[in-house]
Amino acid sequence: MTPAARLSAAIEVFADIEARRRPAADALKDWGLSHRFAGSGDRAAIAGLVYDALRRKSSSAWLVGEATPRAVLIGMLQRERGFDVAAIEALCDGGRYSPAPLTEAEQAALQRGPLVGAPAHIEGDYPEWLDPFLARAFGDERAAEGAALASRAPLDLRVNTLAGTREDALPELAHLGAEPARWSPIGMRIRLGADAKSPAIHAEPLFLKGRIEIQDEGSQLAALLAGAKPGEQVIDLCAGAGGKTLALAAAMENHGQIYATDTDKRRLVAIHDRLARAAARNVQVRTPKSVGDVLADLAGRADLVLIDAPCTGIGTWRRNPDAKWRIRPGALAERIKQQEAVLESAVALVKPGGRIVYITCSVLAEENGDRVRAFTGRHGDFSVEKPVNVINGLGERAYLFARAVLISDEGLLMTPRRTDTDGFFVSMLRRSA
Repeated sequence: MTPAARLSAAIEVFADIEARRRPAADALKDWGLSHRFAGSGDRAAIAGLVYDALRRKSSSAWLVGEATPRAVLIGMLQRERGFDVAAIEALCDGGRYSPAPLTEAEQAALQRGPLVGAPAHIEGDYPEWLDPFLARAFGDERAAEGAALASRAPLDLRVNTLAGTREDALPELAHLGAEPARWSPIGMRIRLGADAKSPAIHAEPLFLKGRIEIQDEGSQLAALLAGAKPGEQVIDLCAGAGGKTLALAAAMENHGQIYATDTDKRRLVAIHDRLARAAARNVQVRTPKSVGDVLADLAGRADLVLIDAPCTGIGTWRRNPDAKWRIRPGALAERIKQQEAVLESAVALVKPGGRIVYITCSVLAEENGDRVRAFTGRHGDFSVEKPVNVINGLGERAYLFARAVLISDEGLLMTPRRTDTDGFFVSMLRRSA
């Protein structure tokens, strides 16, 4: 397919997403099934255009002056990919399989350039109803933080230190352009171009041998900051597919015990194969049952309870750009209820001197600092560990990391703009001895 034909296809897919309010992945899959002539490179390029348009949906529509799928895709080419008017005109030449030529109004809009006078939610490309929440979190910097959340994410990998070192792994991934992560001592990063296909990491020998896992650097850091040590008793309350469970097992060098569970047993389906591949032998998966508490026998025994809490997921918008347009105000209230419940369920499990590490992939104070303050207000025997002390666990990277993150009395916040990671909040709550 020509670049112009790919653009036409992306406009078609975007229109389907908007009309049916469906996930982008589903719309792209259906398009591929009904256009089997398109090769893998074509499908990757079309997906890149669609996801970039979702990232810059508001600002692209503002730039062109209307919110049609065509306007958003055309505006995105300038906003995200830096195309000038001539380059966009070359794609929209009205030929076979090409978009219709630019109208005079479209040409004039593209020539105007920057988003002069645009409100913060337009510059930051996020839903307008979230503006007061992001203003509370970031103040006048909310547009810049939102724009960074709209950027394209790299592919991050974590080295499984039970099976090798980063220094050993990097040369074996040189063909993918892997480089050391900025903050995580066990992380690697692969930067992807706009039209690049995601590399088949699951087919790489390193992955098949359990020596690497796909995990955002922010998620790696959250697990590292939990400070799990060999010999400890650890409970991962929201284990899901096991990403942080695996990281904890490696940090503990397979000594001690991790109990991994989740309120939804369906989320645990993938964890068993991942544990086996990584040779993580100190993990016991507790699948929730319809009757009884699967953790009742662990009351008062845990050195560490890790809560990777259910949240709005705003911090992952770089990887899920369509999710931000599907989130609704009611979702925040529902997530807060879930966060309160999971924090309360952790209390009985922590032994004197033990700790709860509360993590969200959200940037909102309502899900982060507010929940921590509410928790310590209810439980006077818990106090917040100073974030600077928690960061010291990163060793030589601690000083610069402390300057990059947003630090509050309740914890620390990573964001794409500040740390070039997904957005993660981390708080350590220590029980008095």
